[in-house]
Amino acid sequence: MKRAAITTATLAAAMLLAGCAQMRAHKGAIMDPQLAGAIQPGVDNKDSVEKAIGRPTFVGQFTPNDWYYVSRDTSQLAFRNPRVTKEKVMIVRFDQKGNVASVQNTGREMVMNVRPYGKQTPTLGRKRSFFEELFGNIGSVGAGVPGQGGENGPQ
Repeated sequence: MKRAAITTATLAAAMLLAGCAQMRAHKGAIMDPQLAGAIQPGVDNKDSVEKAIGRPTFVGQFTPNDWYYVSRDTSQLAFRNPRVTKEKVMIVRFDQKGNVASVQNTGREMVMNVRPYGKQTPTLGRKRSFFEELFGNIGSVGAGVPGQGGENGPQ
């Protein structure tokens, strides 16, 4: 009887500890360091970069000649939030002809750590009380702006 209780307790403890296993995940581009390091400004172009390391993770919205390759490794223990263990961003910039102008490698050192200020976000402007925020717009909706037509506008 005692042996069965010890065996059951051991199995229960093993199952609980199995739930605390560390999970690792990789998201983003998988780049071969040798191929990525072989990209040279003035030598390579968009086609050769795409053949060497693949399509970019995303292209610059305002500068379509900037290609971004983003890679992130995370680890997570049990039910905790994932923690970034390794992050790499490679930015390939092209000139107007499509040739590589520069290659820049960055990582977590470029990530800004923002610490919230208490439970409020500081803003410019005047402070309004709770009731001013709640009832401040009563009567102003649909009143019309002088000089813009409508009910109270020019005649």
